Amino acid sequence: MRGLRISIATLVFAIVASSCERGHRSATIPPPHPSTTATTTTTATTATTTTTGHPEGEHLIAAGDITDCKTTDDEKTAGLLAKLPGTIATLGDTVYETGSKAEFATCFDPSWGRYKDRIRPAPGNHDYSNGRADAYFAYFGDAAGPGGSGYYSYDLGSWHIIALNSNCAQISCKAASPQQQWLAKDLAEHPAKCTLAYWHHPRFSSGLHGPTKALAPLYQTLYDNDVDVVLAGHDHDYERFVPLNPAGQPDSARGIRNFVVGTGGRLLYPAIKRDRRTQVINDATFGVLDLTLGTDAYSWRFVPTSGNFSDSGSGPCH
Repeated sequence: MRGLRISIATLVFAIVASSCERGHRSATIPPPHPSTTATTTTTATTATTTTTGHPEGEHLIAAGDITDCKTTDDEKTAGLLAKLPGTIATLGDTVYETGSKAEFATCFDPSWGRYKDRIRPAPGNHDYSNGRADAYFAYFGDAAGPGGSGYYSYDLGSWHIIALNSNCAQISCKAASPQQQWLAKDLAEHPAKCTLAYWHHPRFSSGLHGPTKALAPLYQTLYDNDVDVVLAGHDHDYERFVPLNPAGQPDSARGIRNFVVGTGGRLLYPAIKRDRRTQVINDATFGVLDLTLGTDAYSWRFVPTSGNFSDSGSGPCH
């Protein structure tokens, strides 16, 4: 038995007790978006954005805030992974509640763990619930990066991909910190035309937790080196911003496109207030973000486990 299902209404948390089997359920994946336009459908609004085409390339599948033995929605998002090819970026809070060895074995491994050989993780605060993320690093091994630092990089096709550790109380995010110095060196040594970074805590967010100011030095380093996309979780919703500079101002020339994808399976949170820089937000749909990384451009589509919400589009690299 999987335990209790938990859901959150738009402005009021409610707990509904029910019992259910922990089983795999398939989900229907919507068709690819058109090549010249991007249409976003939400529960409240519809937004349309002109795009530059649908590039072919490597796929990166991303979501955070994933498994909990008391819910079954992570089984549904895991069902999407079976149908979506590519590398999987887990955006932190891999397993709840404390990131223990037992929780990895009994909650994460039977669902998303079936695709462990495809996963390149980033740690979240629940992975650090014991202060050191021992179970997280033991479970993922070399895939989680060297030396227990939680940050590392790799190449995916023509793209350079960087996984960072946004748990700044454990691994400093300050200017001149080991992580910031490593990031600047890594970007200098990998001057790719297209670069993507991901971490757990969002630099910008309209969700319950809100923006993470401590990440400003790392975000500045990413911006200074023309990084194109940043992915995050932590707030349990889906949100896409206009490209932003380090001051949080719209910047169509060099700004970084930020996504929050905290929709991996753990209960969803209500969006507190829509940010004026937000292009799309949804707090009622579980799913994953499917990115196609081309040689000089990228496209995205949010793949839901159920319902009518979708978001898709594309953009050029800097």
